[in-house]
Amino acid sequence: MNILKATVIALAMILPLSNAGAAQRIAVLNFELNDITSLPNTPQEQLRTASMQPLLEQAISQSGDYEIIHINAAAQAAANSSFGYLFRFNDLAAKLGEQFGADWIVVSQHSKPSFLFSYLMTHLINVKNQTLAASYDIELKGNHEKVTQRGVKSLANQIHASINK
Repeated sequence: MNILKATVIALAMILPLSNAGAAQRIAVLNFELNDITSLPNTPQEQLRTASMQPLLEQAISQSGDYEIIHINAAAQAAANSSFGYLFRFNDLAAKLGEQFGADWIVVSQHSKPSFLFSYLMTHLINVKNQTLAASYDIELKGNHEKVTQRGVKSLANQIHASINK
């Protein structure tokens, strides 16, 4: 009986330590396109914007020990009452992340004021305390695939730095 008791005590001491280094759980929402050019929302710009979420998830995964939490488009649409709603209301975005078990939620807009450049405007929200942890504005000069990839990688690095402060 003493061996069993000692084993239980040893396991109780080890288990909390195994969770201490657990991966942070991050949800990355689909980017919203805010195209205010004279020819807005072209199919190629919509495709470019749609590619940003998976690129960011991949870049975040490569930047550290993170578990990517997937929030389906239907759940995101139901929580997003109108364009920019989740981007403006951090507490509501946090509640969406909480429903899916995320520690952090990333809400982004791809803002395109010109054919020559655009911006990745992103909020990193701490789900636990429902507050904005960081805000980023990454300028993309041009619309080539490499430009998008570099911008998203830069965003992932900044998110990683913010989480590990």
